[in-house]
Amino acid sequence: MIRNPIDVSSRVSSRLSALLGSRVNNPECEQPVSLMAVRRFLADLLPDDFNEAERLHHFDVDISILDELDALIEEFGGAALAIDFVQASASESLSRAIEAVVGDENRENPPTLSTVRDAILAGLGARLVGDGELEDDEDDTLLSEIDALIERFGEDTLAEELLRYE
Repeated sequence: MIRNPIDVSSRVSSRLSALLGSRVNNPECEQPVSLMAVRRFLADLLPDDFNEAERLHHFDVDISILDELDALIEEFGGAALAIDFVQASASESLSRAIEAVVGDENRENPPTLSTVRDAILAGLGARLVGDGELEDDEDDTLLSEIDALIERFGEDTLAEELLRYE
């Protein structure tokens, strides 16, 4: 399957993104998960006697998600990978690590995911724990999380683009 070259996740609502993410991360789902597979899953959750007339009289969040999913399928095809439509951001602890690398005054260029990975391998997580920026157990997942982001977006992706602001 061909991956979408543009960031289509920015065009997806947070509720649909969460649904797509839950299906992609469900170990019982056949991988890779397509938009059409998610559509079938969602349609199975709706009552069998659902019809267009009821749709006009009763607003249902699941129906709006279904409409949004149908629009994506119409534009990108049912075989499009659901993961491409899942909004991604770094966890809070990885965001702190990224911010530490971004804030490094000795750095000339904005850090990429690869740069942050290198910093984690060089002990950034332990330093952040020592500085009280992270809890003892929060640095345990930094490497696996950055590796997953690199696999999805590429090592040259600017790390700042994936910061989570809460």
